[in-house]
Amino acid sequence: MTFKQEPAVQELKSIYDVYRIREDFPILKIKVRKKTLCYLDNAATTQKPQQVLDTLNKYYTSMNSNIHRGVHYLSGVATDAFEEARIKVKNFINAKSEKEIIFTRGTTESINLVAHSFGRKNIKEGDEIIISNMEHHSNIVPWQLLCNEKKAKLKIIPIDDNGEIIFDDFLKLISNKTKLISVVYVSNSLGTINPVKQIIEAAHKNNIPVLLDAAQSVNHLPVDVQKLDCDFLAFSGHKLYGPTGIGILYGKENILESMPPFMGGGDMISKVTFEETTFNELPFKFEAGTSNIAGAIGLGSAIDYVASIGIDKIAVHEGALLDYATQRLKEVPGLAILGNAKHKSAVISFIFDNIHPHDIGTFLDYEGIAVRTGHHCTQPIMQRYNIPATSRASFGLYNTLEEVDVLVDALKKVIEVF
Repeated sequence: MTFKQEPAVQELKSIYDVYRIREDFPILKIKVRKKTLCYLDNAATTQKPQQVLDTLNKYYTSMNSNIHRGVHYLSGVATDAFEEARIKVKNFINAKSEKEIIFTRGTTESINLVAHSFGRKNIKEGDEIIISNMEHHSNIVPWQLLCNEKKAKLKIIPIDDNGEIIFDDFLKLISNKTKLISVVYVSNSLGTINPVKQIIEAAHKNNIPVLLDAAQSVNHLPVDVQKLDCDFLAFSGHKLYGPTGIGILYGKENILESMPPFMGGGDMISKVTFEETTFNELPFKFEAGTSNIAGAIGLGSAIDYVASIGIDKIAVHEGALLDYATQRLKEVPGLAILGNAKHKSAVISFIFDNIHPHDIGTFLDYEGIAVRTGHHCTQPIMQRYNIPATSRASFGLYNTLEEVDVLVDALKKVIEVF
């Protein structure tokens, strides 16, 4: 096959052998409507390498047991594997201590944990919380609920037509009433990579803590919480080639120590009487009940897999895919790309004036192509651009330039049909 952007082809070949990588993902071999699956919905969830699938199977077949409580062999093995996964997460994001790594069900639960625990303790009537116009609903609704409960105010950072935060307007929103800033690192709808380091620096000059929604960043680019100096960071395992139902909340140790528990139950306690309860040390204070043990161990395996390739190499690979796809999609008559930030991740949302995104998604499915259509849990972005929805192609470490061509050819067929 001949490509129109030879430098991108050469760059992809020189980074790593993507065709060899694809062999690690069994699901990429399946047929959809008699056509090879072309999976371009990685912003929703990523596929899992055989290594992760084997890890999950190994847990359930050779070490299945509850953790932290048993003195028998299986409990010890499972506990060791679970805590080893915590250390892998710590190293992956460069946290200072494994005490700063809290296992949750995902980004949504991580943000809600901060809203309920940190928020209820520290937000008072008249206080202000700042988020951006491009947040996922998971980073909007918890703060709305908290503000309604505490009679606080939610302030919104505007974005421009390219899908970039208007930084000067952000600075104007900061006041002595601002008690928290919570922003998305990478937009799941627009692909925008936000200037989070600068946001954090501006916030800390005013002694304001910052939470980063990193669900769409940890799988695309290196994340170093110490360099960023963020106070909280949340992400999900299933966006990082790991299992569903497992996520991470990173928090600075001194802040987590000051926060009350999110939920009560087993393992998060030190001592319980009917008169009072004393709570366990970090990180267990925030991990009530039986954790998703298999999920945590599977996430550790996914981190091993990503590390074996190199997150820097993945970023370059996906950047070449993004550049190539952006250029090729310009060939499609009537297609407009939503979100043209200078710094973007491998996500492209697009619209046609006279074809509904759901019709596009349905047609592409008959071509074996998986994309996402809808508002992507970012309805305020759709309102900002005065549209109901978009079609979204999002790339991962195993996607190829050929798949971009398959997408473009199918979109040209869409125009012929509609």
